[in-house]
Amino acid sequence: MRRPLALRGLVTVLAGLLAVSLPGPVTARAAASPGGSPAVAASSYWTPARMAAARPAVESKGPGERPAAGASVPPSRPFDGLPQVGTFFWTDGSGTGRFCGGTVVRSPHRDLVVSAAHCLRSPDTKKRLSFVPQYHDGLKPHGVFPVEAIHIDRRYYDLGTDGGARWDFTVVRVGGRADGTDVEDAVGGFDLRIRPGYRHRDVRLIGYPGNSDATYPKPLTCRSETRRWTSTDPKAPGDFLEIACAGYVGGTSGGPFLVRGAGGGYALIGVIGGYHTGGDTPDISYSSYFTEALRALYRHAVAGDPPARR
Repeated sequence: MRRPLALRGLVTVLAGLLAVSLPGPVTARAAASPGGSPAVAASSYWTPARMAAARPAVESKGPGERPAAGASVPPSRPFDGLPQVGTFFWTDGSGTGRFCGGTVVRSPHRDLVVSAAHCLRSPDTKKRLSFVPQYHDGLKPHGVFPVEAIHIDRRYYDLGTDGGARWDFTVVRVGGRADGTDVEDAVGGFDLRIRPGYRHRDVRLIGYPGNSDATYPKPLTCRSETRRWTSTDPKAPGDFLEIACAGYVGGTSGGPFLVRGAGGGYALIGVIGGYHTGGDTPDISYSSYFTEALRALYRHAVAGDPPARR
């Protein structure tokens, strides 16, 4: 549910004082569901069978050639997920169900989710675009939250998935579920870290694979370390977070890189994406580095800025 305008205005002013001057975001609003509450319509549409049949937003990870022979790659394992991590579902222009990961972050209005921009930048019409926290085994344990607006840095649109790989992140504003509860009130949220550094010894990587043999797939979890990866592809320049975790096939895009915060809870430092939309092999994944550009998107989402035309 949205907060009073006076409070929203105060938040906007405070955020503006902290902001760095950056190009404004391009945002897109999801089409309203025909008739009735968007949350009720989305929850009715996304049945266990439809969610299980959905295809990854991007199915690009192949066998690849990295890591080098003898390199240690920690294994991943399926689990029932975390409440704050879930999946966006939508139908594309051909009517095919699609999905991509996302993570709830703390925000004043308790309604923001961070994901990868390449998941949601497609010009295809996105219908029934919704977020399902902790989706697993065909279940939607915390309900369904319809998307209200998608904030993506303009440079990502202008330069494309390779040239704009450094800005492969998005802040998504979601509406309340059918009973009006905001997503952060339903599942909690993680801190969002800007310029978190590249080297972290204990990072938890979570992703939803797109080729599971199970009828109702589970997310994957893995613990590993991150390092700085400087692109060797001139078409996709930049520095990225790199992590080795086995089995992160196409479909895991948007999944979070999580570290422990000072209070013991998790903080979000990356999402699978960036360099080659997340990597060329299932054993190595990447994230765009979180900079002030992401903070600017967050600021616009908090302010409830209306969608800009592309």
